[in-house]
Amino acid sequence: MSDETNPFAAMMAQMQEMAKAFPQMGAFDPSKGIDPKAMEAMWPTMPKEVMETWFGNALNENGLDAKTRLLITLAGLTMQGAQADSAIRQTVRHAREAGATDQQISETLGMMAVFAGVPAMTRAMELAQEVMTDSEDKT
Repeated sequence: MSDETNPFAAMMAQMQEMAKAFPQMGAFDPSKGIDPKAMEAMWPTMPKEVMETWFGNALNENGLDAKTRLLITLAGLTMQGAQADSAIRQTVRHAREAGATDQQISETLGMMAVFAGVPAMTRAMELAQEVMTDSEDKT
C-alpha cells in the first residue's frame, strides 16, 4: 500500500508539516530526544491574577491563596523525590509570579529535608536555583 492510498500515512505526513510551523516543536526532535527546557518554554508562566482565580482564594476568600498552594505543591513534588524536573521548575516560576520570594521558596524546600530526605531536597533546591538564576539574568 503506497502513501497516497494509506490514510494514516497521509495524516502523519500532514501533521509533520503542520508541526514544522511551530518553532517550539523542536523540543520533540526524535534524533536528539525531548528537551525539557524547550518543553517548559511552551507553557508560559500564568499571571498572578489568573492563578488566584483558578486555584487561589478568589472564589473562597477564606481559603489558601495561590502562593501558598504553589509552595505546598513544591513541597509535594520534593516529597516525591524531586524527580519531576520540569514540574519543579514550572512551580517555582509560578510561585514567584504569585508573590513567593526566593527566601520563601528556599525555606519550603529546606524544610523538606526532614520529610523527603536531604538528596530530594538538594535536587529540588538545585532546580529552583536554576529558575532563580535564569530570572535574575533576564532582569
